[in-house]
Amino acid sequence: MFRRVFLARLLLAALFGALLVPAQAQEKFSEPALSDPDSWTVVLLPDLQGYAKKACNQPIMEIMTSWIAAHAEALNTKLVLCVGDLVEQNDRISNGYSGDQSSHKQWEATARAFSQLDGVVPYMTATGNHDYTYTRTGDRRTHIGEYFPVDKNPLNRRMLSQYGLDAQGNHAVENAAFELRSPEGIDYLFLNLEFAPRDTVIGWARRIVGLEEYRNHRVVLMTHSYLNAESERIAGDPVRVTSYEPVVKNGKITKFKQELPDANQGEAIWRKLVYPASNIELVLCGHVSGWGFRTDANSAGRPVHQMLFDSQSMGGGYEGNGGDGWIRILEFLPDGRTVRVMTYSPLFALSPTTRQHAWLTEEGNQFTFEFRQR
Repeated sequence: MFRRVFLARLLLAALFGALLVPAQAQEKFSEPALSDPDSWTVVLLPDLQGYAKKACNQPIMEIMTSWIAAHAEALNTKLVLCVGDLVEQNDRISNGYSGDQSSHKQWEATARAFSQLDGVVPYMTATGNHDYTYTRTGDRRTHIGEYFPVDKNPLNRRMLSQYGLDAQGNHAVENAAFELRSPEGIDYLFLNLEFAPRDTVIGWARRIVGLEEYRNHRVVLMTHSYLNAESERIAGDPVRVTSYEPVVKNGKITKFKQELPDANQGEAIWRKLVYPASNIELVLCGHVSGWGFRTDANSAGRPVHQMLFDSQSMGGGYEGNGGDGWIRILEFLPDGRTVRVMTYSPLFALSPTTRQHAWLTEEGNQFTFEFRQR
């Protein structure tokens, strides 16, 4: 009898102790912070279409950008990048195929969210496949220049050093380059290319990175479609996009797949632009839900890091909340080589009830990589 009571008490003590261990071992919540006070950061925003297309999701974008603005000084944030798909549909006067907002309301909401950054930190926005209207002949147009003119944020205008053209021959923010000198004295060129860039845009970019004035710059290339979630460069010809007719059937606009002529993604961008260049050292993209990372040598034998970040399906799928507010923070350490990657949700961090979910710490979301020694 004594033995049974003793064993029962021992078992209860063990169970009670096991319950206590997680509480005692749980780390105290903390917001992102620099690992070195002399570091600086670039903040990466994923596809935003899921936030833009629903009125109830739109405020999440403002939580994300407001948080970035509020922490820009503490994190020494020099630039904010968005990998594209700023809206669900570029040109719909009704609610469109998905969501409850017209295209005008979607563009307004995204531009309003980025207004939190105006005058605080510069930002560069790529165009995704959803940011265009396509005709049956494959022509494309986007309203990004109307809602994100270069003068919207005076800090953007100050950093702008190069610009290309859109499909209509207009000066384009989606084909542009920003120059940045880091605190440790390294010159960067952040090069932005439209979704599935046309051959003329690839040629323009090749000319830019080949200019003598950028020979010693570290070039960071951003374009919407490049890697998939298996960290493979997207291949396939021709590129197909979703186009919409002004015909409603059963309450939804008619859509169809359209071949996009003169378009490059993933493997073609690598082959035509990234691999031949000696100074492109990082490629950033979105488009495919998930995350990926790979490193390959270019024609000069130098490493090129390639990163996918798109959280749009993490908040309940394609029709969910848009992506749970995830952002990615790239901390550039003062050694001029090391980059620390953090993935964080200001949305989850708002409440003590959800703060334990505010960090993604698995290998694909929290890691470091190194540029070549200079």
